[in-house]
Amino acid sequence: MRPDAVRRVLDAELIAARERRGGAPRVLDVGGGSGVLAVPFAVDGCSVTVVDPSPNALATLHRRAQEAGVSDRITAVQGDSDVLGELVKPASADLVLAHGLLEFVDDPVATLSAMAGAVAPGGALSVLVANRYAAVLQRVLSGKLIDARRLFDHETGALGVSGEALLRRFDTEGLRALLTGAGLTVELLQGQSVVSDLVGGSVLESSPAAVEALAELEALAALTPPLRDIATRLHAVGRG
Repeated sequence: MRPDAVRRVLDAELIAARERRGGAPRVLDVGGGSGVLAVPFAVDGCSVTVVDPSPNALATLHRRAQEAGVSDRITAVQGDSDVLGELVKPASADLVLAHGLLEFVDDPVATLSAMAGAVAPGGALSVLVANRYAAVLQRVLSGKLIDARRLFDHETGALGVSGEALLRRFDTEGLRALLTGAGLTVELLQGQSVVSDLVGGSVLESSPAAVEALAELEALAALTPPLRDIATRLHAVGRG
């Protein structure tokens, strides 16, 4: 398994939440309808609410939850993030997730502000977004130089062409400013997949020591500019 600095942070948050609450941590996953995060958290004993506008995604969530035997720990709510305050109770979640969400919403500041209102005292808001400069480098390495320049120049870090669903990508300072603008204090800003995606699977399979070495290197790179700043994704943790 490749190292994941984000999951380590989330696991630590949930351990702290369990200690505060004296029971199952409450997780709110906004835009996570297919259950990629919700189901593993439920397996680990969390009570998870998923808000997503897509009935198809929520159907996938239902199937995965049934297969994992955790349907009783997951609540699915169909709805948009811009009316989150009407869908969930304020200050009700120990951990609120916006992973792969802010690239698509019309108003990320309003979305973050609504999500911040759902965070319980002592809890945290976790944001994971696509990194615009990583996308530029990826296009360069694949020979797509015109697309690379478009990404570099575009105001929101999008390609600005039809067919791309993303409305924006982020850089580290833009992400920090976004959370601050939503009234949050940024406690952590790190990269995800800084170097781990560069290592071939054959290297890890042939040497158990390589797995540990990669995990240590990824953990260091995730927090160290400028390596952090070219990670595939950027991860921030904010508190109110």
